[in-house]
Amino acid sequence: MDLLTPELGLFVWTLVAFLAVFFILKKFAWAPILKSLTERETGIAESIATADRVKKEMAQLQSDNEKLMHQAREERSQMLKEAKETKDKIVNEAKDAAKTEANKIIADAQQQIQQQKMAALTEVKNEIGKLAVEVAEKVLRKELSSEAAQSNYAGVLAEEIKLTNLN
Repeated sequence: MDLLTPELGLFVWTLVAFLAVFFILKKFAWAPILKSLTERETGIAESIATADRVKKEMAQLQSDNEKLMHQAREERSQMLKEAKETKDKIVNEAKDAAKTEANKIIADAQQQIQQQKMAALTEVKNEIGKLAVEVAEKVLRKELSSEAAQSNYAGVLAEEIKLTNLN
């Protein structure tokens, strides 16, 4: 047990050494340690304040970004709507123009068909007239091959002309 209980002399010298180290530390080291602790505490407080300020700024930026995103979405929606309206307008104008052009082409075609029909009818009438004249000429030549028949026919024609003029 002697080893566990210190002697009074050892205790006093240990106390004196402790107090000497304590006073030396208090005089030379305590102030710089407290100063560095205060500086560290101030730095930590400033960092926390800066972090809070940055956090608030980030929240504000996030809010602004959400507003900008919302505006961008609305503008995109508006642009898509306008583009669709423009597309529909262009398509409708193209359809109307195509219908107008088709109607014009149909009218021109009908007019050309009518003209060709009239030309064909005129040509057919001319051909029929030529054929009728040729047939009549051949019939008359055959019938009027003699001179007496010719005189007789001329008299009949003269009578018809006189009768027609009198009426």
